[in-house]
Amino acid sequence: MTKEQLLEKLTAIVKPYVQNEEGFKNLNEETDFINDLEINSANLVDIILDVEDEFDIEIDNDSMENMLTVKATIQIIQNKMNA
Repeated sequence: MTKEQLLEKLTAIVKPYVQNEEGFKNLNEETDFINDLEINSANLVDIILDVEDEFDIEIDNDSMENMLTVKATIQIIQNKMNA
């Protein structure tokens, strides 16, 4: 799966939780879920659960703590899928 395909799927997963529509319109690899999209920590957990389901992977607590930006999340998904 390409990085673009991952970004597309991740964007669809994140969309229902976004509080800042302007930030979502400008979503890119540098986007921060909390600061740019105003997603709260409870919804961040929901996103991680959705990511696990969508990509059929298991995300450990250490990885979870690093999933704060789009770029970091894509890297973690790729690492887990290639493991």
